[in-house]
Amino acid sequence: LAKVDSGTCGDFYARASRGNLELLPKGSSQRKELLRGALSCLGVRSRQLSPEQLRSLGALVCDMEPETIPASAPAVLENLKLCPVLTGAQEDALNAVLLGGDTAYGWVRRRPEGLGGRWNPPASHPSPPLAHRDPSSWDLWTLQSLGPLVLALNQTTLSLVAQEAREALGRSITATPSPQAPSKPLRLLGDFAAALAPSHPRLKRGTERCPSTPITANTISNTFIIVDYTTEEFNLCLSNEVLKANLRALLDQPFSSDYIRLIKSRMDQMYPSGMPEEQLQLLGPLSRLYSVEEISKWQVTSNDTLWILLNPSDGRWSFAQVQRLIRRYLELGGTLTVPLIQKMGVGTQLCRLEEKQLQQISPEAIRTLGKLDISSCSQAQKDQLYRAARKAFAGQTGPPRAYYCHIQPFLGGAPVQDLKELAEAEDAIDMDMATFLALNPKELQKLSIRDVKKLLGVNLPQLKKAEKSPVVMGWVKKQSQRELDCILGIGLQGGMAEPSPPGTSPPPEPPTLAGITPSSAVGLPDATPTPTKPSVPSLSSVP
Repeated sequence: LAKVDSGTCGDFYARASRGNLELLPKGSSQRKELLRGALSCLGVRSRQLSPEQLRSLGALVCDMEPETIPASAPAVLENLKLCPVLTGAQEDALNAVLLGGDTAYGWVRRRPEGLGGRWNPPASHPSPPLAHRDPSSWDLWTLQSLGPLVLALNQTTLSLVAQEAREALGRSITATPSPQAPSKPLRLLGDFAAALAPSHPRLKRGTERCPSTPITANTISNTFIIVDYTTEEFNLCLSNEVLKANLRALLDQPFSSDYIRLIKSRMDQMYPSGMPEEQLQLLGPLSRLYSVEEISKWQVTSNDTLWILLNPSDGRWSFAQVQRLIRRYLELGGTLTVPLIQKMGVGTQLCRLEEKQLQQISPEAIRTLGKLDISSCSQAQKDQLYRAARKAFAGQTGPPRAYYCHIQPFLGGAPVQDLKELAEAEDAIDMDMATFLALNPKELQKLSIRDVKKLLGVNLPQLKKAEKSPVVMGWVKKQSQRELDCILGIGLQGGMAEPSPPGTSPPPEPPTLAGITPSSAVGLPDATPTPTKPSVPSLSSVP
């Protein structure tokens, strides 16, 4: 920072103020040095900041002393919107500025009669007179314009805001979608409610009167309770009678988890021996908060109650919760009727039944179930359901294809012998690939190539498209590649190679270059030169 040129420092610090300052810990020496450098560059000599200086400082204002807020131009509020968190002293200074009225939120243009929104006249139209407005005249647009600063409003400021404006803000928050964080609107609403909450001593329910307006059916239908009542006020102002009579409507409110837990606590106090059936049907998402031990006390005696509780739109149950819920239903004399099993099958709840519970499904029920989704069941459950289905359809008359249509949803538990019988049926069943891939992998591996060809029938070409499936790859590896080519002829690869015919020996290996010497070459003279002695001149030749 010491190397920042004085001629370009303004641009440098303006860019820095628009960056992510949270990368530098608040209070760190680097962040303090950044603020000092910016103030020096901009020529700031006092706590009073001009609009131009505020624009250049950006989020750096968040690190300045609280006294800077009331001393600076009203535009300082726009800088404060950039602060992730305000200190208590900064919030007090912010509220003082807003209550003073000399801000963009305290002075607004008058609007013509009959217009609900802001008035935006054409440039040629003379501007209407300005009117001073304190928080008592703020509307929804004013609160929305404050943005994150609305969560910093204290009781003094909020007490002046009209009830209609607060409720409108609550509705706008809950109506704002947030795909990345679906719970964000609810958290904002909770934060606003927390900011609105008065700071008063904790009151004990039953010993003090409701400090606010008692909650009635009309209150539940027409207001956002989380905005108008703290959890403590909610507990004090909600009678048991209103709670019991309006439980479902109450649970439709956009409550945070604190309110939901409070409702559960109140219900537990009213029904210490277990929830009655008429109330169980109204629990909705609240039911998922009950433990296995608590569920064991419920009075679940009707199919309707059980299915309402299992409704997947109200959230996920744990495996143990579902098993205990169904066991409780059966303990109280309930039966797994066809409509209930159909609903459970569609919602994959059927696969959460215990073995003893599955045994209670009668053959008559199996025959009338129709299509079921048991893909999420364990192999043991699939085996058990298949045995029940085979028994149910054992006396089925008609062509084999009709029997196949009935047994098809349960074939994931079929043994190989039954699959072979289907393959040898007079009428081709033309098993679809989804059913084939859902067969018990161990049993599928026992099928021959001809079995598979007959089972799939006209759907055989689909096997090529599924050749990368682990179950198909495992089956192919156990088959002869020659038979795969000759019998199926769909281009499956990866089978076993053909062994050599018995009684034959492999052809001799050709000689290698390492075994050939120059002298062993047929018809060729020895290419190795014979060494000769070097010639020595005779003495007679020496002159």
